Amino acid sequence: MEKTSNSFLDFFKKRKVQKSIIIVLFLTVPLVLLVLFTYVPLGDMVKYSFEKWNGTSKNHEFVGWDNYKTIFERPEYLRVLKNSIYYFVGSIVQIIAALYFATILNYKIKGANIFKGIIFFPTLLNGVAVGLMFNYFYRGGGTLDTLLTALGCDPETLPLWLGDAAIVNYSLVLVSLWRYMGQNMVMFNGAIQSVSSELIEAASLDGASKWQQFRYIILPNIKTIVSLNIILAVKGAISVFEIPYIMTDGQNGSSTFVMKTLDTAFVSRKYGLASALGVVLLIFIMVVTFVQKYFIEGREVDDYGRTKRGAKAR
Repeated sequence: MEKTSNSFLDFFKKRKVQKSIIIVLFLTVPLVLLVLFTYVPLGDMVKYSFEKWNGTSKNHEFVGWDNYKTIFERPEYLRVLKNSIYYFVGSIVQIIAALYFATILNYKIKGANIFKGIIFFPTLLNGVAVGLMFNYFYRGGGTLDTLLTALGCDPETLPLWLGDAAIVNYSLVLVSLWRYMGQNMVMFNGAIQSVSSELIEAASLDGASKWQQFRYIILPNIKTIVSLNIILAVKGAISVFEIPYIMTDGQNGSSTFVMKTLDTAFVSRKYGLASALGVVLLIFIMVVTFVQKYFIEGREVDDYGRTKRGAKAR
């Protein structure tokens, strides 16, 4: 018995065993938290999406696919999803602008760090502060109207930037672009700095222009970061909430899919329908993400310049 006990202790004294135990213990806590606070609520949401429930009663009426049919049959739910197109286009413009500034500021330019700080500063601001600040900026007779009037525009012809349904989403998208472009720029700048400077210098000596250096050296080496930012942009465009909620409260056609989901759950007390909206949002984000990854990461050029699909990097 004593021999067995000693062999058991000797087994645990081995460095490999101790290392494995530490790894398992450190992984257990985050995995448990992930399951409890992500996958369990996700399972409940899917379950509730097939039910009619007001959020408080103990009675859960199973309604099958009725909640999903309601989403695609009633135009008010699809209309708010269309507003995501504005934010998606704006996020693409945001990524292009961030990539441009990151590339330019990566070269030796006087005051580059100051410009980086200026562009990144809006990311540090609280969303509520940004919303209130731009409410003053866009309101009638506010900062924007004053600037346009000083440039010679007739104040009587200036539109209501947040009160006109035709332009309100453009105004809100510009706020999001201003706020988040610095975050993308910092990510791109860090990725560009990891690209070998020797390759760029060699290309420059061979007569490659700045555009050719970016296209054939920088961009292929930061493709993963660009792909990640596009995924985050798609997710953010579909799930945008903070800026339109603070600035317009969804008025004048500026309501988003997330705002409609929260209104359905906490105002109309239709938790089953709101859960179905959440599932639709999740599926839509997953589909767009997989399509994006297929076209950006799933294409590889071989040694003869031919495009291969789904090739794995060696």
